[in-house]
Amino acid sequence: MNKVLKLIKIGNSTGVILPKEILARLHVALGDELFLSDAPDGLRLTASDPDFAQSMALAEEIMREDRDILHILAK
Repeated sequence: MNKVLKLIKIGNSTGVILPKEILARLHVALGDELFLSDAPDGLRLTASDPDFAQSMALAEEIMREDRDILHILAK
């Protein structure tokens, strides 16, 4: 999908209005947070924190590798 978004003045800042179809694709609404991160081809706008997702993936890997130790510690 290619979409042109126009920058607008919001107080002393600059903002952009996201059309409702983009908000729907991101599954966000007024008051939700969006995350802007670097991507190989430019920038990425997501509804989930990419740093958190990466940390969770690492935690899941550690839990899989050390499940026997974690099981013993849970007792």
